[in-house]
Amino acid sequence: MKQNLLIIISLLLSATCFGQHYLTYQSYAKGVEGGDTSFVSVNQVRDQLKIKDLGDEVQNPIPGYAETVTFVDYANDSIFTFLKYADESFYCSQTIHNEHITFTEEGKEKVLGYDCTKYKTSINSNTIEVWMTNDLDFNATPMANYACLKGVMIRCARNGNYITDLKEVKTQKAMPIDLIPFNMGQRKSSRELSQIRKDKLVIRIPVFTDDQIHFANYEPFSGEIPFDTVIHFSSGSVIVKRMNLQDFPEHYQLFAEIHQRSNGDAYDRTASIFVIPTEKTKSFADGLTQGLEALPVFKGRDGKEYQGIKAENDYLPPVELVRFFTSFGVGHFNDRVQIDGLTWLDENYYKQEVTELADRLRGDVLIGAFIGNYDGGGHKLSLDIVAYPGDFEWNEEPCHSHSEPLFNTCNVMEMAGQNYGRLFLTDTLEVEFDIPEGAENVRLRYISTGHGGWDGGDEFNPKENAIFVDGQKSFTHTPWRCDCATFRDQNPVSGNFWNGVSSSDYSRSGWCPGTATNPVYFDLNYLKPGHHTMRIAIPQGEDEGESFSHWMVSGVLLYEK
Repeated sequence: MKQNLLIIISLLLSATCFGQHYLTYQSYAKGVEGGDTSFVSVNQVRDQLKIKDLGDEVQNPIPGYAETVTFVDYANDSIFTFLKYADESFYCSQTIHNEHITFTEEGKEKVLGYDCTKYKTSINSNTIEVWMTNDLDFNATPMANYACLKGVMIRCARNGNYITDLKEVKTQKAMPIDLIPFNMGQRKSSRELSQIRKDKLVIRIPVFTDDQIHFANYEPFSGEIPFDTVIHFSSGSVIVKRMNLQDFPEHYQLFAEIHQRSNGDAYDRTASIFVIPTEKTKSFADGLTQGLEALPVFKGRDGKEYQGIKAENDYLPPVELVRFFTSFGVGHFNDRVQIDGLTWLDENYYKQEVTELADRLRGDVLIGAFIGNYDGGGHKLSLDIVAYPGDFEWNEEPCHSHSEPLFNTCNVMEMAGQNYGRLFLTDTLEVEFDIPEGAENVRLRYISTGHGGWDGGDEFNPKENAIFVDGQKSFTHTPWRCDCATFRDQNPVSGNFWNGVSSSDYSRSGWCPGTATNPVYFDLNYLKPGHHTMRIAIPQGEDEGESFSHWMVSGVLLYEK
């Protein structure tokens, strides 16, 4: 009796088992030897699919990495994208799998030994061809969006040159279990899910948050700058924060993201985001905390003293991350003037990649921001360092990129008496530097903007910057922006003239009100390791009465080793 019962149970179990299929697909570029190739697994049970990329296993995942799986439910005509994070949080989106794509049938063909029906469609100007077979008596595809086609996908070709082929099919008996999990976590739209996936991968480091930069009577600060505290210097026109920043793998791209708006100042002002090097016995922080007399001085032929502007044996100038310029009163003065066809922006937004200066953004770092102004309300500024990964693996390889600041005439301590860069009228700016053995991709990162805001001033007259290396004229660059009218909607209280032109529209020497100035780069790979000199020469215009021109130039030596 017991033996008969076991036989009956076994028969019942075998009757409820069915085929479970494991398919492997390979994608590759047609005719490209050693080109990129990738694999996708498809697990099929009844009318459900589980689709997963078979990339290299991530041993040490980056923060925000999610295990991503796609499920197809043929019975309910649905696709589920499922994200599982290390903190056990879950997200998923559900879409209808045939709502966006329409295929046309192209005929019958034999592909990889299977009798197939060929289908064709176009997606974002890409021609997609798909070959499906019914020889296998079930439905499966590695591409969930193509699940509207019945049968098993044998091949897919994008523009005839990127191919996805079925490489292997395995079958085994399985119990009637669902592949799609019962608990799918928080339900989101596909757009929301895509944004969540991106946002979690990005590392955002707030540095300044709506901090005021203005002209005010602050008590002088002396001593060591504390961590994670915003300190005002130079009558409030400079803010500095000391932070302990993590060391990112080299595959991360770093950006400085800046939000700025007027808090009472109506004018276009020079502004700078910078890092203060501290590896030498003297630093720019000494000038901030002890006064300008603590900085090394270059004395020009004009008799003026220029404090802390170039590298010395015991000193490095500030490393300029971003040079930007405020607009005429965006935010605070938006209700002052109304012009037909223009809607004023609420703030200025600047975002610039600073990956090449990553070695200056790790460990104990002094980050500063300067906006030159003499207004009690001044400006409000926020700064984030934003890191975007280039790989899912976090690695601990040492950073190969190096930066060494050579010069910086942007007088961020203007309100404490630091001189404008007027030296080019009578002098050139000369600095010595060394290229180490084994250095590669050696180059100069150069930022230059001209100033002097009257008709004859260098702000409105292009001037050639000449760069001499070891006594030879090696490079020239003429900073000029002729697209300033593009940014009219950021300048509510710019002057408007009788002919319809605004003062913010005028072309300028490397800048516009409301923009950041892009660095330019000069190749120094031809230089041999060892000691070198660099000299900057600019034909600065003559003074006119109390008006004068000046140049803000900064240079950083970049190399990899």
